[in-house]
Amino acid sequence: MLDADVVPGRVARVDRGVCTVLAAGGPVRASLAGAVLAAASRDPARLPCAGDWVLVRAWPDDRVTIEAVLARRTAIVRRTADKDSSGQVLAANLDVAAVVEPMDPAPEVGRVERLLALAWHSGARPLVLLTKCDTAPDPEAVARDLARSAPGVEILTVSARTGQGLDKLKPLVAPGRTLGLLGPSGAGKSTLVNALAGASVMATRAVRESDGKGRHMTTYRALIPIPGGGAVLDTPGMRQVGLLEGAEGLDRAFADVAEVVAACRFADCAHEAEPGCAVRAALADGDLSPRRWESWQRLQREVAYETRRRAARQAQAERARLKQQRLRDAR
Repeated sequence: MLDADVVPGRVARVDRGVCTVLAAGGPVRASLAGAVLAAASRDPARLPCAGDWVLVRAWPDDRVTIEAVLARRTAIVRRTADKDSSGQVLAANLDVAAVVEPMDPAPEVGRVERLLALAWHSGARPLVLLTKCDTAPDPEAVARDLARSAPGVEILTVSARTGQGLDKLKPLVAPGRTLGLLGPSGAGKSTLVNALAGASVMATRAVRESDGKGRHMTTYRALIPIPGGGAVLDTPGMRQVGLLEGAEGLDRAFADVAEVVAACRFADCAHEAEPGCAVRAALADGDLSPRRWESWQRLQREVAYETRRRAARQAQAERARLKQQRLRDAR
């Protein structure tokens, strides 16, 4: 049973350790309690992020603190750029993780594949949103072409400017449901949020005409409640998205490639000169594109490298713990 001064809420935004939490009585600004900071010191991924459900306490001196971060149903986690390569939670408790890719300029297939691996690994349902469909002469043809690189994933074409396809997104932000948007700057994520919210709640900026790239307008992750419905979570445009031990997500994002690899005669096939190699046969027949095969190999190497690094860090931490234990026992 909860203390009367402790109530549940959902994190809408985090600014330098201070969270905006949506509670029953309205939004509150909350700092982190000692227990939360202690947990985060052991694992930075336990810091609260947008989408998290938390318990907040109101104090007599008007302070508000987050006392606990509740267990996450789903989590979008990417690798950080620091030398420890730890995981950064971008968003939590999403029902659908939508990879947002613009039709103008043309979709970057490799980026979509990488983000889909992240989405699959999160536990949320992946989706691809092709935005700015009003700029393409045949949006459905673009979607069909991209579908070959997104097996098992629904692809929707939308235009926030004309409203085309937005009706298909409404069920994704129904009461109790949260839609997350992942993609580069200039893809139209904030414009989509504004269209779904029916108001200008996120700042937007036009892409540069020189190269078609967007400027980083959204610099923070924000959970936006949808009137009469659920919520949508906007994320900043990401220049780099590192995978962190996302082998399962990678296998699902490349289910077609994994199926071909599994058909090789030998389980340890290197796909070079071995007899009965299904990969080389599929490449020769055109059933598997060289670009997709190379993309799968590149991401597999990245995940394997990060898995080895994490195992090495864990072994080093365990050795340090045992050393400290022996020193204590010797006293």
